[in-house]
Amino acid sequence: MKDLIKSKSSQFSAWIGLFRDSWRWSDGSDFSFRYWDMELFNDEQSNKTCAMTLLNRSGKWSSDECDKEKPFFCYDDKLILIKENKTWEEALDYCRRRHRDLVSITNPYQQRWVEERAKNASSPFVWLGLRYSSTLDLWFWVNDQLVCYEKWSKNGTTEECDVAVGMQSGGQHEWFSQRKNETYNFFCLK
Repeated sequence: MKDLIKSKSSQFSAWIGLFRDSWRWSDGSDFSFRYWDMELFNDEQSNKTCAMTLLNRSGKWSSDECDKEKPFFCYDDKLILIKENKTWEEALDYCRRRHRDLVSITNPYQQRWVEERAKNASSPFVWLGLRYSSTLDLWFWVNDQLVCYEKWSKNGTTEECDVAVGMQSGGQHEWFSQRKNETYNFFCLK
């Protein structure tokens, strides 16, 4: 998009995936960053409920009627919800064969990103890439990152053999120790 904005011939607008329902992104997430072109933007225009970027105005945003045809930008999300119920080991194998790995969550921003997508799961929990090693007596991510962020439910963790983390797909999206032979949806990273 930066190249298009810099281009002198960029005299058009493009959809960016934001629409008015108290202004939310097309994936359902809230937005806090705003880049409205205040000279052109009128939030009172009730029929203009989709947001666009104005490439000839430094990429600032305005709104328009959603049924107008425009070019659009796609966001390449690296997080993929797999709506198949698999054991933790099967989920890990699936992700490593077809994508990259099971998801690791290392900060609250990643947690929030996963939570938004978990709402679409068809199982009560979704597998994360966190497992317990009774030999080492520690929890570790499949990508070898340290566990520096966690969102355990109160009494949600048990340190036993053959457990991994299932995050609630609804509610508070807290983490629970789950037997690895349980079957849930899961998240892969591209």
